Formats: sequence, C-alpha cells, structure tokens
Amino acid sequence: MPRDPLIGLVGKPSSGKSTTLNSLTDSSSKVGNFPFTTIDPNRAIGYLQIPCACSRTSLPGNAGAPPPLQSRCKPNYGACQQGTRSVPIELLDVAGLVPGAHQGRGLGNKFLDDLRSADALIHVVDVSGTTDAEGKATRGYDPSQDIAWLQNEIVRWIHGNLTREGKWASIKRRHIAVKASSVETLQGQFSGYGANSAIISRTLDHAHVKHPLQDWDDPTVERVVESFVETKFPTVLALNKIDHPDADKNIAKIAKQHPPERLVLCSAISEVFLRRLVKQNYVRYIPGSEFVDTHEDLLEISEEEAGGLKELDEKLKTRIENLKDMVLYRFGSTGVNQVLTRASEVLGLVPVFPVKNISTFGSGEPGAAGGDRAAVFRDCLLVKKGSTVGDVYRKIMGDAPLAFTETVGGVRVGEEDEIQAGKNDILTFRVGRA
Repeated sequence: MPRDPLIGLVGKPSSGKSTTLNSLTDSSSKVGNFPFTTIDPNRAIGYLQIPCACSRTSLPGNAGAPPPLQSRCKPNYGACQQGTRSVPIELLDVAGLVPGAHQGRGLGNKFLDDLRSADALIHVVDVSGTTDAEGKATRGYDPSQDIAWLQNEIVRWIHGNLTREGKWASIKRRHIAVKASSVETLQGQFSGYGANSAIISRTLDHAHVKHPLQDWDDPTVERVVESFVETKFPTVLALNKIDHPDADKNIAKIAKQHPPERLVLCSAISEVFLRRLVKQNYVRYIPGSEFVDTHEDLLEISEEEAGGLKELDEKLKTRIENLKDMVLYRFGSTGVNQVLTRASEVLGLVPVFPVKNISTFGSGEPGAAGGDRAAVFRDCLLVKKGSTVGDVYRKIMGDAPLAFTETVGGVRVGEEDEIQAGKNDILTFRVGRA
C-alpha cells in the first residue's frame, strides 16, 4: 500500500524532535542535549490511530458486541486493537533550524531542502524555555519566538529562490511572452516543492491576489510566498516538555497567538519512557491512554492479572507516580498520539479500505477458501479530502484499466464519486475493460 503523505518534524536543535520521532515510531534516532544531534534526515513509519471499518455495526454480519469482524481484522501493516487501527504514515525528522538558516547558517540550507517533499509539518516547540533560539541551554527563554522565526526562515528561503539575482524580472518577461496565467507560471516556479495547480489556486485566493502577475510589486510577491508556505506546509505546533515548571506560562502565551486546532500539548520523553517500560514488562500501557497499570495496581484485581508484570523498585515507582501526576492526570495523556491525529486533520486525510471480496471484506477472491479469506480489512491507505474513487484506484493500481468498482452491498460506484469517512471508503476494484 502507498504510504504518502509525508509529514516533516521541524524545530530548532534540542527541541525534542528526535525524541518525538522515537515516541511516534519504533525508530531509535540519536538523542542528545546539544545542537545538531540530527544531521541527516531520519525517515521512519509512525502510526496514526483511527476508528477501523471492522467496528462499524452497519456492516453486514457485524451485529453484536463486540462486532464479530473485529476478531478477524488482521492488517498487513500496523495493527487493530478493539476497533482502533494503527495506520502507517511516513515521518521525516530533519536537521535542526536556527535563525539565519536561509542564508546558510547552521545546517539551514540542508534542512530547507530536506523538507521540500513534506505535505505538512509538525513543529516541535520546547515550551520549557530552557533552550535558546540556537538550541543552547538557558533559562527563561520565550518559545513563542521560535514559532515566528522558524516560519519566517521558510518564507525567506522560498522568497530568495524566487527573486535572487534578478530571477523575478526574468519570470515576468517569460510570463508575458508565453501569455501564461498566474497559476501556470507559479506552478512552474513552485513545482520543486511539490505544488500543483490546486495548491497554487488556493495560495492566490488566500493571499487575495487577483491582478495579473506582471503587475505584482514586491509586497505582493512577499504576500504570495507567505500564503504559499501556509498552504503547502500546514503546520501543527507540538508544544513539548509540558511537565517543566515554566511550561504553563509559555503555553498560555502561545495559546493566545495561535488557533487551538493547530496546538497539541505533549511530553515526548514521557511517552518514550512508558513504551520502554512496556517492552521491559514493567507496566501495561496503551499509547494515547491516561492509564498505566503496574504489578501493584493489578494485584488489587487478582494475582493472575498481576502475574505477567515485574515488580517495581522504589525508584521506578516514584518516577511513574511523578509522571502520572505531572503529565497523565493533568493533561489526559502524553499527547504524542494526538500530534499525528491533529496533523492528519490539518491535511484532511480520509482512510480507505480496499478489499478483494466486497461480500466478506477479505483478501480472498469470492468463493476462495483458507485463512486469507477469513481475515478482513487487510489494507488501509490515507487519501486527502476531496479524493475520488478513481484517485484511489490509480494510487493503488497505476495505469491498469478499470472495469468497475463496488462498495458495501455490491453497489457500483463511479470513478468521480468522492471518498468520505463512512461513504465509498470500503472498495473493491475489478481490473480490465468494462
């Protein structure tokens, strides 16, 4: 199954980007309290948690509690636990950015080139105020500054690529000579960032630019570039290190400056710690939950329940209790899973479940026997809001001819029908000439 889109993790050095990546995946990025720990971009697979199609009571043969299909849901990639599915999504942790990066400071040019292919950004912000703009240790730093200058660095980089050394004058001359539209000319200039005509059209609408490109003055070009950055790289702010004593005042200031749907409070190091304890068999913990069960907790239920976990020493008990008090009980979770959820919402992602057998939702052909046929909803992919049935088919099958497509109940749907959550999102395709 295809795994785009790509979500980039950005931020200054030592903001917790690599720890956030580790908390979202099973990767082991180098982590340290010094600038430029990450030099080369790290690609990894994170897991977005969504309601799985196997939990829908409206599906044939799925009446009862729990729905019978849940016991047979066995994804090829990711997992499904009690109707909550973990869908793979590709992440990119790029080198840390510092002020002046667009002029080549630090690893700036490399950072900016690495993020070209990203569809959305997660900006990891150190809200503890214990690292300055360059990632060096300090106290009392205002992290709201990081959000402003990082966005500005991306704008300055793209603006420079568009206008340096008289390039903009040349673009305007060619634009007039070939009688191109503003969308066509800008798409050609921004194609290196993965821009299509729809993105360019939204950019111009957002910038409120209606007059011809050849008449644009410098402030108009600046406004168009700013609008393009906001449109092409929608950004979620992951406010990290929320358990630090100075975090509350910094979070309050940032919350006044940015829309709530773009903010997520998180403690990446807490999530990494809890997952490590799960692997070492010290606790039971489901990522995204506010509950952590220890041997002592489960012993109150029964010895059988507690028997599978190791007993904790006093030092580990204290650490877990502090984590509960400072993070889980205060904020409801470590916030890490919510970071990916918010990024998917900003992108408008819709999950689609392609199956071979629309009657059984299995991977076997109609009439086939065996274990493959018993397993349901083996595959799931993420598409952008507004995608059609034809878009999904081409994403999976490429240029192969399509005979017809069916959804639940054997109902045929057209290539132009739109994909929506709960509608036209369970599909079977028949290859060949209609």
